Amino acid sequence: MPKPVCIVTGVGPEKGTGAEIVRRFSEGGYQVAMLARNADNLNFLAEKYTAAKAYPCDVGALDSLVATIAQIKAEMGDPVVVIHNALRSTRGSILEMDPLDLERNFRVNTTTLLYLARETLPAMQAAGKGAILVTGNTSATRGKSHWGFFASTKAAQRILAESMAREFGPQGIHVAYFLIDASIDTPRTRPLLAADKPDDFFAKPSAIADEMFHVAHQDRSTWSFLVELRPFGEVW
Repeated sequence: MPKPVCIVTGVGPEKGTGAEIVRRFSEGGYQVAMLARNADNLNFLAEKYTAAKAYPCDVGALDSLVATIAQIKAEMGDPVVVIHNALRSTRGSILEMDPLDLERNFRVNTTTLLYLARETLPAMQAAGKGAILVTGNTSATRGKSHWGFFASTKAAQRILAESMAREFGPQGIHVAYFLIDASIDTPRTRPLLAADKPDDFFAKPSAIADEMFHVAHQDRSTWSFLVELRPFGEVW
């Protein structure tokens, strides 16, 4: 039997959240289609994880995204798990930022999720099973000063995911939203945002990936929708 297919968007450098999700699902028996703009990084990861395949794509370019998903279906088969990990974030005063940045954030964070679902849900409906998982964060539940352009689009993303969960859950399709209340220990974020913090301060990308794999395989009698993840020492 061919391996089941998983799509992961927003696959960044090795040891980051997207790459760790790829690793976990590859090791868990999936063929993984990796989507991101950096072709060199995707090709590096494809060499490292033989069950993973690179599909360079700007997921905010919707025509390109649709074409890429069609290519994945033709080459690998219909995905049974779709993970939207890509994000776009801009920070600053709403009086000073370019209003187009709000729409650009919305395109990647929310509209891309819609397109991923529209292109993959019909096959899941026919099979009566599947999973769509979304990487979110606390910005999806609150607006903060200078984060309005990001938080508003993540909140929309969460509500869209919940609407999908309610519509398609009864058809056997599990939609879950991961609210990560933490700084994530990635090669990009730790040096820039919290270089002086101890290891316990961070959420581990590998642990996030393990939880995503677990939720994707939950028994139907105990499905989760909103999955909150935070380090044990986090104040909340």
